[in-house]
Amino acid sequence: MTDMKLEVVIIPVADVDRAKEFYGRLGWRLDHTPPGVVQLTPKGSACSVQFGPALAPSSAVAGSAKNYLVVADIEATRNELVAAGVVVEEIYHVTAEGPRSGLDPDRASYRSRATFADPDGNEWLLQEVTTRLPGRVDPGQFSFASAEDLSAALRRAAAAHGKIDTEWLTWAAEYLTAEQAGTQLPS
Repeated sequence: MTDMKLEVVIIPVADVDRAKEFYGRLGWRLDHTPPGVVQLTPKGSACSVQFGPALAPSSAVAGSAKNYLVVADIEATRNELVAAGVVVEEIYHVTAEGPRSGLDPDRASYRSRATFADPDGNEWLLQEVTTRLPGRVDPGQFSFASAEDLSAALRRAAAAHGKIDTEWLTWAAEYLTAEQAGTQLPS
């Protein structure tokens, strides 16, 4: 089979301007689209969301969508969302016995979660993923979406190695990301 990449998810909203303002507060990039379509892309994501009157009519009710957002640090992400005025449920983790309050004690990938909703009630589940399950990522497309993601990965590697210089790791992540993007290198 040829590659198929998820590009856009359409979410049903009742008030386009209100939804556009909400997702803009989250720092999602407003993309250029045809009239009647609003498209926003979360930082670091290759997939966008769309809503608006020009999209094909749907039987989906405003607020009926449920989607996942993968994050490298669920605590930091939750704090950023709360600072932006978003109501985010408390972090919980999944166990064989069911959900438990708080972070996964081992910070294992796919375990720690939190949810929030947009003004229409469309639900977003945050899921902390630092190490993908085998086969989930094509090794030929190894990359980091941002300097923050690369910096977090470098800090995890340094902690595993037993040596941490967070100032240098942050600088190195910014340097490597800028070098890869062809933008101004940090001094």
